[in-house]
Amino acid sequence: VQLQASGGGLVQPGGSLRLSCAASGRTFSTYAMAWFRQAPGKEREFVAVISGSGGATYYSVDSVKGRFTISRNNAKNTVYLQMNSLKPDDTAIYYCAAAESGALAGFETEYNYWGQGTLVTVSS
Repeated sequence: VQLQASGGGLVQPGGSLRLSCAASGRTFSTYAMAWFRQAPGKEREFVAVISGSGGATYYSVDSVKGRFTISRNNAKNTVYLQMNSLKPDDTAIYYCAAAESGALAGFETEYNYWGQGTLVTVSS
């Protein structure tokens, strides 16, 4: 499975962006898909995950809940992260990841495949 993340860029505080992650392979709908992010000088952290069917989602506590929405289109082999009300603290490289197990996990070790990352910069 190959993952290609896109959609990052420079946005002002309070603005919105939608990230996309396109996946290769025929079994996309069986994978749980997640977004992680890594801010400058910090460790990579979990953001959100969605089940293979798209029926279940889980978000990291506090940091993005209520502002970010994860979704997927299995017909297009693509997962999205809609980010609203962006803050400077959201500045990071955002990575998509796929878990063969299908588990809604917040741990990096659960994920088998990773995209290359897309940079989001929130600044005025």
